[in-house]
Amino acid sequence: MAKLYFRYGAMNSGKTTALIQAAHNYHERGMKTLIIKPAMDSKGSDKIVSRLSISRQVDVLADGCDDLFSVIEKSKDSVHCILVDEAQFLTAVQVRQLFRVTAMLNIPVICYGLRTDFLLNGFEGSQELLLLSHSIEELKTICECGRKAVANGRKVNGKFVFSGDQVAIDGEHDVEYESLCAQCYFKYKEEG
Repeated sequence: MAKLYFRYGAMNSGKTTALIQAAHNYHERGMKTLIIKPAMDSKGSDKIVSRLSISRQVDVLADGCDDLFSVIEKSKDSVHCILVDEAQFLTAVQVRQLFRVTAMLNIPVICYGLRTDFLLNGFEGSQELLLLSHSIEELKTICECGRKAVANGRKVNGKFVFSGDQVAIDGEHDVEYESLCAQCYFKYKEEG
């Protein structure tokens, strides 16, 4: 039976790079992948873009109202694996649709994304993935201090901020993110 995988990590843990590598591995063996990216992620337009400056065209740019099961079902005979970037932006319903893909279409689905936002709150898609995934794996990175990063610090104009909308895309409107350990996260929060 196919499985639903959730591979999460703080910013700069290599999630998109890992997805591109997985797609390459499938293609190298003559197998087809279907790459999905939520349209909410405007970075790279219709491509997924790694911080290592590698990119890959997406097959499906999904809006929040798209039925992913129906989209995937149309390609079910030619697709060997579904790869989803920025999975935190999926709706809970879409995650359930991907879970159904694994059960009813027997196609593995590998989702890459953040677990929490810059305020340590869960994303809708991530919360549902944590509940339904057959396999959950953390992709690790380090904080500037050398400890394991577990949080995503948001900077606007180079300063850490701790208020604002849940979604602000990296690189737009002077927004950037930095992976932080819990100690540094709370230190910057108290300084702010």
